[in-house]
Amino acid sequence: MSSPQIIPQGAPPRRPLKTRQRAWAQGLARALTRAGVAPNAISLASLAFAAGAGICLAWTPHSAGLTRPVLFLAAAACIQLRLLCNMLDGLVAIEGGRKTVYGEIFNDMPDRFADVVILVGAGYSIASFSWGRELGWLAAVLAVMTAYIRLLGGSMGVPQHFLGPMAKPHRMALLTAACLFSMFERYFGLSGQTMAVALGLMVVGMLVTCARRTLRIVADLKQR
Repeated sequence: MSSPQIIPQGAPPRRPLKTRQRAWAQGLARALTRAGVAPNAISLASLAFAAGAGICLAWTPHSAGLTRPVLFLAAAACIQLRLLCNMLDGLVAIEGGRKTVYGEIFNDMPDRFADVVILVGAGYSIASFSWGRELGWLAAVLAVMTAYIRLLGGSMGVPQHFLGPMAKPHRMALLTAACLFSMFERYFGLSGQTMAVALGLMVVGMLVTCARRTLRIVADLKQR
């Protein structure tokens, strides 16, 4: 279970990421800043990559031959590019000094749509089970709920907690791994089981996350 990760009151609500301090990330953010790329545009690009991942995943049951593994690989790449955009928009906005008064809308709202389109697409990729689509929708709803609970705490004047398990980075890491393994499922006599297990783990983890974040908010309110 992940250790608590919070954002203090009054500070920008940014998910703690060690990757932000890496030289390559800082360099890429500076290059985007010099090129005049707006952080809000990067946020929208993350949504475009998420849509690409969702479409690739949803189309896998209708593909055959080499097309199926290529779609899973493309989905994995789009998921990682979505996360890269999620990191870079904050770096360009804050470290690059290009933050706008409405930036938080672009920073947070596309993420909610991105979670839904990726996880629903993952559910539609599970054609071997009649409940695959429902599992994807359930995962999508819970992903939005984890963010809602975090933001609810912030609206009540307590720190925003980014703790997991199955916070966004955990979900996307698991889903990326599931996509890569799904490329070779047929060699193990499998068809959709990998994605079903991944989404099942996410659902259980996000239920725990919702409970943990709610209890942490209650504890913070009692201490005020």
